[in-house]
Amino acid sequence: MDCVTVSAPSLQHRGASRHHARGFWLIAYVFAITLAAAGAPTPLYVLYQQEQGFGSFVLTIIFAAYAVGVALSLYLAGHLSDKLGRRRILAPAVLLNVLALLIFLSTHDLGWVLVARFIAGLGIGMLTATATAHLSELHRTARPDAASTLATAVGTIANLLGIGLGPLIAGSIADSLPDPLFTPYMVFAFLTVVALLGLVLVPETVDAIEWRYRPQKIAVPDEARSAFWAAGAVSFVGFAVFGFFNSLAPSFLVTNLHENSRSASGLLAFLVFGTGALAQALTVRWKSARLYSVGLSVMPVGITLVVAAILTSSLWLILGAGTIVGIGAGLACRGAITAVIEAAPPAARAEALAGLFLISYLGMAGPVVLLGLLLQFAPTGPSAVALGLSV
Repeated sequence: MDCVTVSAPSLQHRGASRHHARGFWLIAYVFAITLAAAGAPTPLYVLYQQEQGFGSFVLTIIFAAYAVGVALSLYLAGHLSDKLGRRRILAPAVLLNVLALLIFLSTHDLGWVLVARFIAGLGIGMLTATATAHLSELHRTARPDAASTLATAVGTIANLLGIGLGPLIAGSIADSLPDPLFTPYMVFAFLTVVALLGLVLVPETVDAIEWRYRPQKIAVPDEARSAFWAAGAVSFVGFAVFGFFNSLAPSFLVTNLHENSRSASGLLAFLVFGTGALAQALTVRWKSARLYSVGLSVMPVGITLVVAAILTSSLWLILGAGTIVGIGAGLACRGAITAVIEAAPPAARAEALAGLFLISYLGMAGPVVLLGLLLQFAPTGPSAVALGLSV
């Protein structure tokens, strides 16, 4: 009888592959649940408005505090995992979001809400580029012969699906359980702590090196600069649309459509981000050029329908518009991320992604704040038209 022997290195490689494959899905969970926790306040903002009596502009400032935290963190720390290791950045990133949730649990004061959103933004800025790069490296180690499209798709799906699930879950809890400004945050605090503990089981993919600190720079080869800035422009527009649905859209449902259900606000956010994630899942093998072309064709249709829904005060039209714009923005943004991952050298991958997400979150904050300011002086209809034209 012939005997088959398996060498020790082969067994070690298989063990390492399984370890990295398990770590891949754990990081996907950490990524998604932390973003879900960061998105949980979206359907609850109207409760703070009703409790404290502030208007749309203050609401956009609360949202901007989050986006500014993300942008500042991306600039100061988004690239650090390339030098210090992925887990050394992911752990404090998740911990910052736990701290933000604890602030929400302890007070409703507007000043502390702003602080909590800023802290959550700092954590998400550290998390986003780091988790995206970590997923790519874990997948490459677990399946060295496979294409990188799965890792890119899982990263962008975890991003969008997490942001969409947060408002949906928080809104449903707020409508069905007591203490709507406490219970949703308690649920997400538990889930986020589980994510933090799960990082212990994830292998590191970067060896820490001696290195002198400097803020973020955009590190892309000269021959890929045009592709990078094109990706940045696409992400800026896509995130501007996402920003509207994560900030002012729930308030619009209440003030213009008299829809007071937090579940409805959560559903609207979920439709936008969930359909974007689904579109990405169904196009996992598409190249960046095809993602761009389809996404940029669909997104203007969705934006036009968003403006029409606001002008006509139609609930069904805003839900349909959110679905369409989510598909377009989701495809376009994944095309941008894919293009940057393909262009950036491995040693600067998180740095390049941090630059892309920095541009993206500036797009998420800027147009929304301008819209909130415009709403102080102009009716909703002309302001909506201005939003559509600006993006």
